[in-house]
Amino acid sequence: MSEIITLAHGSGGKLTHNLIKDVFAKHLANDILLQGDDAAGIELTGGRFAFTTDSFVISPIFFKGGDIGKLAVCGTVNDLAAAGAKPLYLTCGFIIEEGLLLAELERIVESMGETAKECGVKIVAGDTKVVQRGAADKVFINTSGIGIISGGINVSGANAKAGDKIIITGPIGDHGCSILLEREMLNIGAEIKSDCAPLNLLVENILNVAPNIHALRDPTRGGLATTLNEIASQSNVGIRLFEDKIPVRDEVQGVCELLGMDPLYLANEGKMIIIAPESSVDAILEVVKQDRYGVGCCVIGEVVSSSPKRVTMKTITGGSRVVDMLVGDQLPRIC
Repeated sequence: MSEIITLAHGSGGKLTHNLIKDVFAKHLANDILLQGDDAAGIELTGGRFAFTTDSFVISPIFFKGGDIGKLAVCGTVNDLAAAGAKPLYLTCGFIIEEGLLLAELERIVESMGETAKECGVKIVAGDTKVVQRGAADKVFINTSGIGIISGGINVSGANAKAGDKIIITGPIGDHGCSILLEREMLNIGAEIKSDCAPLNLLVENILNVAPNIHALRDPTRGGLATTLNEIASQSNVGIRLFEDKIPVRDEVQGVCELLGMDPLYLANEGKMIIIAPESSVDAILEVVKQDRYGVGCCVIGEVVSSSPKRVTMKTITGGSRVVDMLVGDQLPRIC
């Protein structure tokens, strides 16, 4: 039987990477696409720019801490910020299922407008398509964005170097856990909401004090573990995490233990991984902790020369385990 596309191909994990390598990169490969970052760095007359695109198919479309409109803007802005760029302009395309309430659509678009203002970006073009009932799930949104990269900034998942420290801007797993509880209507009683947030201004402040940062990445689909595996592979380095340093809210940890899930693989929509030389760590932590989206920022690991392309973790008990890329899909339709 011929292989078919499954929901796991959209998880951001191994099957997603295989799909990109075996289908998309196979036929579309060029030097820019093969950079492998969430936003492509491109040279144009007048400067260096980052360009990205993303599609959002989350279910439910409204959730604690946000909605699909806010998510679409934040996701695109954060991908540009992770390339070291200042986001400037976005476009948006809507695929709307027949039967969606007009009031719900307006609520989504209003949310996009408010979030764009917070980010300091303009939504300058768009498209709308309506499909018959049952051909989509309420509404899907595609966004593209462009931003400018200042001179001297060279941020990429391929730039991590042995001796670098790994910083996370706050507790992990909030978004994935929140969506899980709402989608499955689990009456657990935990007060958890998505961390969906724009991080471009935070990143701009970080780069002002530490322009020598090597890598930035927002750990969305596949979570912290999968994103760090991507960076380890791009940079051909090893990454060592310290379990007791990784921030996870008690409520999220409790839900994960109850349902047999691992917060390392849960999606985040308002966190940034920062990989930087040790000499810059104190300055980065100081500026991040002053930002409302940086509460809980801490060092969680280091880049090492041993075990290239592998992520390991020193456990609380003193042992060590391999932290592999996500296999399968803990929770589909997460963004």
